Amino acid sequence: MSFLDVISCGFGAMILLLLITDIAPSVTLETNPVQQVTPPITDLQQQLFQIRGETQVVNRDLNAKREQLSAFQDRIANLRRELSAIQGEFNASDSIAEERIEEAEQLAAAKQSLTDEQQRLLGEGTARKNNLVGGIPVDSEYIIFVIDTSGSMFQNAWPKLLDVIVDILDVYPEVKGIQVMNDEGDYMFDSFRGQWIPDTPARRQTIISTLRNWSPFSDSSPVEGVTAAINTYYAPDKKISVYVMGDDFQPGGSITNVIETIDRLNSDDANGNPMVRIHGVGFPVIFALEPRYHQSVYRYANLMRELTQRNGGTFVGLNSFE
Repeated sequence: MSFLDVISCGFGAMILLLLITDIAPSVTLETNPVQQVTPPITDLQQQLFQIRGETQVVNRDLNAKREQLSAFQDRIANLRRELSAIQGEFNASDSIAEERIEEAEQLAAAKQSLTDEQQRLLGEGTARKNNLVGGIPVDSEYIIFVIDTSGSMFQNAWPKLLDVIVDILDVYPEVKGIQVMNDEGDYMFDSFRGQWIPDTPARRQTIISTLRNWSPFSDSSPVEGVTAAINTYYAPDKKISVYVMGDDFQPGGSITNVIETIDRLNSDDANGNPMVRIHGVGFPVIFALEPRYHQSVYRYANLMRELTQRNGGTFVGLNSFE
């Protein structure tokens, strides 16, 4: 019995071992697939994060290149504008030189005849102070000043303008009437609107003192003032000179239209001379700014040279506004 007991226990133990051995592999088979699938997902996530990071870097570099390209394009545009302005300046310089030669020839050949009234007022031997406005005819009996009162003129050239006005008045010891308006056609003295200011030493002093602080609105175009002066004061029996003071003529207006308009308004006398002389003085204020602003100066010079030539006057371009 004892032997059978031992044998039975031994077989039982073997059966238990076989059972244990059959269960262990099933556990291993269930866990292995999880361990084989998990690592590839983690790798893909890491690759995705890496690609996203590289994409952000590339986008930043692309934006930087775009900004750099835009800056280069702006620089090229600025250089082209500067080149165009420089070329225009050289072309205008050649044109101005030719115009100066023509003016010198015209002034050398010009013979101004004084009326009996002018001979009485000035006298044949009167010494005329015309150092600044040399060559300007002084056979007129009435004077109109058309003054650019824009900010560029008032803030920079006003002291020089006052000196020019005084010098011009000194050229005319006595006239029958004076008038002062700005380039918009606004009067300095409303009480003399449409009338002539009597010429007396006191009146001249009042004009200069009032002009020191006179700065009504202006669009830097002499057209309105000149046309208003001719429309209001033109008369067949009066010899009138209009003096235009300015520094620029802004783009937008047509020089040809202005000249044609003045030609229609300013008729010639029996001798073929315009009844209203138009003179011009240019102040080089805009030349102190960047070259891209200089075109308005050339437009003013071209306009005034043509107007003065066609209307019996002279254009004087000053070398300095100080």
